[in-house]
Amino acid sequence: MADDTLPMANWLEKLANPEVFVRRTKPLIMPIGAAAAVLVIVGSALGLFFSPPDFRQGESVRIMYVHVPAAWLALQTYAAIAVASFVGFIWKHRLADVAARQMAPIGLLFTVLAIVTGALWGKVTWGVFWDWDPRLTSMLVLVFLYLGYIAVWQVIESEFVAARSAAILAMLGAVNLPIIKFSVDWWDSLHQKATVIREGGPKMPASMLWPLLIMALAYTLIFAFVTLLRVHTVLAEKRKTKPVRRASSATIEEAPATS
Repeated sequence: MADDTLPMANWLEKLANPEVFVRRTKPLIMPIGAAAAVLVIVGSALGLFFSPPDFRQGESVRIMYVHVPAAWLALQTYAAIAVASFVGFIWKHRLADVAARQMAPIGLLFTVLAIVTGALWGKVTWGVFWDWDPRLTSMLVLVFLYLGYIAVWQVIESEFVAARSAAILAMLGAVNLPIIKFSVDWWDSLHQKATVIREGGPKMPASMLWPLLIMALAYTLIFAFVTLLRVHTVLAEKRKTKPVRRASSATIEEAPATS
């Protein structure tokens, strides 16, 4: 068993090297972006024009095709940040810290999009834009976790200290993810219970399920596309500044002493 997992471990160890990561992932960026664009078009068309209206919510149910994938990606992105933070904190992989930091603004946008579209949907369904519903409240907590994580990187000058502090916050904040997921089961909630990821399989017709899954995949590819772009940009900037720093250090060390 150990022999079977060794190649995978070696592959992951090599991928943690920034130069190897850039070389392996650069050819994937544009195909991922193109696939995301195609899926957004297909999923939007199916959701807006070919899926049926809900027998209770009518046409307003189409907000689901934006709201639900955004909510899923808000949670998945934070989970990815927490995992990357754990890797960076334990094994001190610089690339993991870079990836976690670059994913945070993307996750924040997904969370805000989920809350805004949820408010619009709630106004139609519940008659109010906001209610201190357990899921709404825990999603709002997620916004502040994202903001806090981003702020830690901004206010702490030492990159090493910022990475360690942000990682601790990300890992502690991951406790909120199961609260969001199971809040509708643990407490009385205006939100309906899970209809897709549930025991017994999805509880919605295929004409609604397929557009939703296509949009979820599209959002996932958008996340991957933007994350790779941001990480590559940061790594490129770090490569540019390295020679300058070394040259500056050499100049200081070799400069003759003056009396």
